[in-house]
Amino acid sequence: MDSRNADKPRALYLLGERNFDWIYGPQERAGIDELVHIYAPLQTRETILDNPDILREAEVIFSGWETAYMDEAFLNRAPKLKLVLHGAGSVKGFVTDALWDRGIRVCSAYAANAVPVSEYSLSQILFALKGGWYYALRTKQDGHYPPRIETPGAFGSTVGLISIGMIGRRVCELLKPFDVNVIAYDPFVDEETARALGVQLCSLDEVFERSDVVSLHTPLLNETRGMITGAHFERMKQRAVFINTSRGAVVREEEMIEVLRKREDLYAVLDVTYPEPPEPGSPLYRLPNVVLTPHIAGSLYNECRRMGSYMLDELRRYLAGEKLLWEITRERVRYMA
Repeated sequence: MDSRNADKPRALYLLGERNFDWIYGPQERAGIDELVHIYAPLQTRETILDNPDILREAEVIFSGWETAYMDEAFLNRAPKLKLVLHGAGSVKGFVTDALWDRGIRVCSAYAANAVPVSEYSLSQILFALKGGWYYALRTKQDGHYPPRIETPGAFGSTVGLISIGMIGRRVCELLKPFDVNVIAYDPFVDEETARALGVQLCSLDEVFERSDVVSLHTPLLNETRGMITGAHFERMKQRAVFINTSRGAVVREEEMIEVLRKREDLYAVLDVTYPEPPEPGSPLYRLPNVVLTPHIAGSLYNECRRMGSYMLDELRRYLAGEKLLWEITRERVRYMA
């Protein structure tokens, strides 16, 4: 071993090959190399099946999309593992009770992934307040500019947020320079926190009744599956817009479609659906008041390196014995998307 690496913790990259360069770019890898000894080439969940002994020396694993499932069998082959730094969002796809039982610490770059989602949401909120999708879609459909409609714009209009967790709070911050009123439904947020964010808490029904734009940021949990119903869409104001960058299954899609068919004044901007993508022949492809984007709100291409950078910073804190900012606990996993 190079003497420069003798005292460094030993570490591995373990994730899908195509995701490696996206998440851990040259700058991030250089920073990681200064702090730990990467003692083997990039590993995937397929390669470690062929050579499981390669896990034996790993104290730190840098993971990402398409990492390995870390169950008892995996952990028996990684007896020195102390820390998993996941350069992506949800950890639900790989964490197990065995991981927590062994006291292995897990950190996630979910906060880094919240940045592009909130930026996408802001762009769609402001575009919606100008009636942007009405004009863009009708012009394409009719072959000429459609009649002007009364749109709220960004002065004095009302933006409704459903859930003000990590992403919802960033959206609140991004909206502060604009002259909009922000209301929100989140039963887990207290009035003091809402005031600090400049948000008025209200019921879910009120969000749909009062908002010019409704933006959904609720994680998919057993309690939130199907939470948004057709009745909520029925309550929406004339020409209001619904934006979903959360999870498709939070919405009762068939009920939403039924309302959108009846109320062509409403628009839905859906970056997520259930299933995803929509099944062939789904009305979502044809409805003139639906905008579909293929789950692009989250980190893509260069944006993914922010997640690797967050995990590099977390490694620095770990080695310095400092508090980890993005640590995920067994209890916290339940509330992640």
